[in-house]
Amino acid sequence: MKVVSTNIAEARTVLKNGKEVKTGIYKMPAKEGIYLGKTDVKDDAVVDRKFHGGEDKACYLYSADHYPFWKEQYPDLDWHLGMFGENLTIDGLDESKIRIGATFEIGEAIIQVSEPRRPCSILGIRLNDVGLVKKFMNEPYPGIYVRVLKEGVVKSGDDLKHTNPSYGNLTIKAVYSIFSENKRNTNLMIEALCEPYLSKDCKNSIRKRLK
Repeated sequence: MKVVSTNIAEARTVLKNGKEVKTGIYKMPAKEGIYLGKTDVKDDAVVDRKFHGGEDKACYLYSADHYPFWKEQYPDLDWHLGMFGENLTIDGLDESKIRIGATFEIGEAIIQVSEPRRPCSILGIRLNDVGLVKKFMNEPYPGIYVRVLKEGVVKSGDDLKHTNPSYGNLTIKAVYSIFSENKRNTNLMIEALCEPYLSKDCKNSIRKRLK
């Protein structure tokens, strides 16, 4: 796996349900590397810290390999890397192989996989489709949120080097499926709740489904 783009954004105002809200989803490729901090990426807009940023969601990674699928769905958009709000666009990222708790050395930083991305309606606004969230949830391409165990600069061309790639039992894809095709699979939910490195927020969402 390799970094093909580093992306950050300034806050932008959009209309959500008729109200003005600010968002940092409009990320553009950065000319230089970006600095991964413990709770966010330096100089990147993080507006709603209830759902974005923090130790479990310090940085978001999305696969460059998924872009062709979405470009086919939305051919009229002006496409560039960073469109999904990812800080790092990664060549070769496969959610069916990456496990919860896996750690990687990337540039100067060390990151740990914490959860799959579960999109909100802002992503639909970004791609100009109010029905996108449902479509996104039905496809196996969530991307990954990570913790930053060691802060540092990451730049395009940096490799992701496994340090303990198989720490957890469940892959990102398996956990993500709890919110789509496996939303009634209580055994899988219970297994996910036993994953020590799955984020607290994701576990809380799973507990709500169990109830």
